[in-house]
Amino acid sequence: MVWGNLAADEGTITGNIGRSTKNRQIYTVYPEGDSGKPAVTHYRVLEKLGYVNLVECVLETGRTHQIRVHMKHIGHPLFNDDVYGGDKILKGTTFAKYKQFVDNCFSMIPGQALHAKILGFVHPVTKEEMLFDSELPENFAQLVDKWRNYISNRDLDQNI
Repeated sequence: MVWGNLAADEGTITGNIGRSTKNRQIYTVYPEGDSGKPAVTHYRVLEKLGYVNLVECVLETGRTHQIRVHMKHIGHPLFNDDVYGGDKILKGTTFAKYKQFVDNCFSMIPGQALHAKILGFVHPVTKEEMLFDSELPENFAQLVDKWRNYISNRDLDQNI
């Protein structure tokens, strides 16, 4: 789940990823060839939930923090990502009721709203293709439902 509505419902993010020169604990996108290693992330918006979007990412490369870094790079940090700036209200209204809603959402998940649905690799010894599929954790699914309810109630209020 990322903050804001993406410019396109699907796209590709490219950019070298490497450690930040200002903070060695985080990563950043560098202009191609300057530093870091090439990274490619394909994304598709699954659902628009007002001030956040549920997004599917498919990676061509496997860089450290790749999804988090690429999404921040295009201005859409992951919801509740305290390392890359998604742990603050970045989109929405200034109403106290909304702030309380978002704070409640933050408390529902222990970190950034990121889940690996499918992971795959070739086993280094047996050379067998390994594929793992995992359903959305319950707290993440509840978070998505909470945003759905918020948006549907907001839309009803605006139609009155």
